[in-house]
Amino acid sequence: MAWALGNLQLHPVSGGKLWIDGGNMFGVVPKVLWERHCPADERNRILLETNCLLVRTADQWVLIDSGYGRLDDKSRGNYSAEDGEPLLRSLAAIGVTPQEIGIVILTHLHFDHAGGCTSRDGSARSRPTFPRAIHFVQRAEWEDAMSNVPELAGSYFPRDLLPLEESRLVRLVDGEAQVLPGVRVHRTGGHTRGQQIVYLGEGERQAVYLADLCPFAAHMRTFWSMAYDQFPLEQRRIKPRVLGEAADRDWAVLFDHDPRTAAARIGRDPRQEFSVREAIAL
Repeated sequence: MAWALGNLQLHPVSGGKLWIDGGNMFGVVPKVLWERHCPADERNRILLETNCLLVRTADQWVLIDSGYGRLDDKSRGNYSAEDGEPLLRSLAAIGVTPQEIGIVILTHLHFDHAGGCTSRDGSARSRPTFPRAIHFVQRAEWEDAMSNVPELAGSYFPRDLLPLEESRLVRLVDGEAQVLPGVRVHRTGGHTRGQQIVYLGEGERQAVYLADLCPFAAHMRTFWSMAYDQFPLEQRRIKPRVLGEAADRDWAVLFDHDPRTAAARIGRDPRQEFSVREAIAL
């Protein structure tokens, strides 16, 4: 199902479901609180969706995030992730081929957001999944992902990103940038140094893809953040600003990991700061 936003058509596409430790997803929040919203399995894991977004502009397809792609057997088992390349199945279901994607916007470069940008061929060498697409990434995020510093080990996998650079498919941006009319990115930091969110539409009707600034609807509370956040204080500062603007202007928000609420209009809530006012069926 597509959702019209001005001259844009928004198509939700799944980059694959996976199961992640609930404690990591909610950090210092007690389990007795977060489990009301996200029930855990016997291994203390909760279900995550990778709610990627396909945007049709006047003349091309834009993809926001790419899911985790094809995982190795060990990782797939750890996360109970889907076989193969879920994003490509999702695109095929609506009749879009990888060659038709003209732009990919990566909110950040963790495996569950950028892993689907490269695929392995018969020789086990990675290659760009979207060979004609320019991939927009914040410069700070790219630098961190390619740095190979010990403190970021396990967060990024440079070998899976190098094919994009070698094929000259990476466009680095700094801070705020307009990608296309009605599509702009804004660096928030917080979750990672170079995380960016994506604003869609113009004028009064807009939507904001929140990335891991607010991965679940339950994360709208300022202090409900992830153990994965590299800069938690920065995350806590920027999140209520972004959500407050969306609430006050009646913009739609899109949650990148929530398997139940992919998009919503939100309101200010004196009990918990913000809450879903109206879920949007995409």
